[in-house]
Amino acid sequence: MALFRCLAIALALSFSSCYLSTPSSATPSDGFLRCLSEKIPSELIFTRDSSNFNDVLVSTIRNLKFHTNTTVKPICVVTVTDASHVQAAVRCGRMNGVRLRVRSGGHDYEGLSYRSERSEVFGVVDLAKLRAIAVSTDKGVPMAWVDSGATIGELYYTIAKNNPELAFPAGTCPTIGVGGHFRGGGMGMLLRKYGLSSDNVVDAKLVNANGDLLDRMAMGEDLFWAIRGGSGESFGIVVSWKVNLVKVPSKVTVFNIAKTLDQGTIDVLTKWQYVAPALPNDIIVRVMVQGQQAIFQSLFLGTCDKLLPTMTSRLPELNVTKADCSEMSWLESAAFINFGNNETTALLNRSSTGASGFVKIKSDYVRRAIPKGAWQKIFSWFRKNGAGLVILEPHGGFMGTIPAGATPYPHRRGVLYNIQYITFWSGNDDGLTAKSWVSNFYGFMGQYVTNSPREAYVNYRDLDIGENVVVNDVSTFDNGKVWGKKYFGANFQRLAVVKGMVDPTDYFRNEQSIPPLLQSY
Repeated sequence: MALFRCLAIALALSFSSCYLSTPSSATPSDGFLRCLSEKIPSELIFTRDSSNFNDVLVSTIRNLKFHTNTTVKPICVVTVTDASHVQAAVRCGRMNGVRLRVRSGGHDYEGLSYRSERSEVFGVVDLAKLRAIAVSTDKGVPMAWVDSGATIGELYYTIAKNNPELAFPAGTCPTIGVGGHFRGGGMGMLLRKYGLSSDNVVDAKLVNANGDLLDRMAMGEDLFWAIRGGSGESFGIVVSWKVNLVKVPSKVTVFNIAKTLDQGTIDVLTKWQYVAPALPNDIIVRVMVQGQQAIFQSLFLGTCDKLLPTMTSRLPELNVTKADCSEMSWLESAAFINFGNNETTALLNRSSTGASGFVKIKSDYVRRAIPKGAWQKIFSWFRKNGAGLVILEPHGGFMGTIPAGATPYPHRRGVLYNIQYITFWSGNDDGLTAKSWVSNFYGFMGQYVTNSPREAYVNYRDLDIGENVVVNDVSTFDNGKVWGKKYFGANFQRLAVVKGMVDPTDYFRNEQSIPPLLQSY
């Protein structure tokens, strides 16, 4: 640890002397924009003076909550098309004291990839045009290089068109950008079989705070560990990822079964908590609760005839029948789960699930099943004004075999399921009722979920659980650990040490970026 501290201090002095001086005759903004214009094609740079600046800025904003007149916006958006443009943007930013935020698909729930909570000068590197996907089966090992600006829908489609019996474990929303999804873990319908997206990353190309382009060997194992689920934008800009592809059968089975309170949904939910995490790894059954019903949605890597005996013996209360099942290819299931049909080309539509309203989201983890008597109280919350929905994502299976420190994502052995709380409101509403509902419901659920810390999922970012405090232009560890331990548990300190090694001046910073730890705590 002492060696890490010495290296970090030396790096900090080096960074300061090399990059943070700005000519007195120019503002940081002027120098930054002039530097960009000298190193990056002008058609890729959109400043506030550009006629289409606003169109570019809002092109992938998914939460209209952050498209307002009071939103703190960047001084420019750089729509990079090559890793060299990213390197140039970082070097220009460092030389002129202008920080960068990084956007892949724009799904950051708190909008921190393109806006700031506090008044500051910053630019945005938009990776949406970095979309290359190259699938390889050399030596019989299926892999792919995927750029951070590609969506997971594009990744799914490209993989399956190369080989319909190959897939990748990632989320259910096809417009999510690969870069943001992987950097926080990446949960989806294959997590019980193959883990998170980040569990299947084997290499990456990252631009660090010096503007150097590094692969896994060059960055070292500590930094490679950190970017796979540890809020990767805190450490640099990952421009592409190398991933292992996974095997899926030619036919998979899906079902959606709705159960109302009158149909015994509380009995099913109560038992589901025990059954879902213990099912064979090939089966996932997640739940969406809204109004006075729960929808049980399943993906099984096999045929209906093989699924039914397991569901009948393990969860007879759900009463799954052959009529409930639909068999299709894995790629078709990715479309079906999101759109309700198996039109796979819809996965390529980058705007198919764009923002249409205002959203607030929170998260929890459950390690002890919620008692049956509590579910009636929980359902009463969905009769209140402003009520939204919750999604319950079961863990167990392969997820439970991975050590908590193998990657920064610590929510492994013993987790029954994750909870995502979602509420919406329209532009004609101030949102107070909806935001009050989700906040109060989250408070009520505290008695049933994890505590010390109350665990949360970093990809469901929530500024309510804490924000960084900046002292002497550096985010502080003591304030960061308030929210950091909820996302990362015991892994937070290691992340902060890595941050201190590779970015001690805190160049890559936002309201919930990893703070640099320059000494042992």
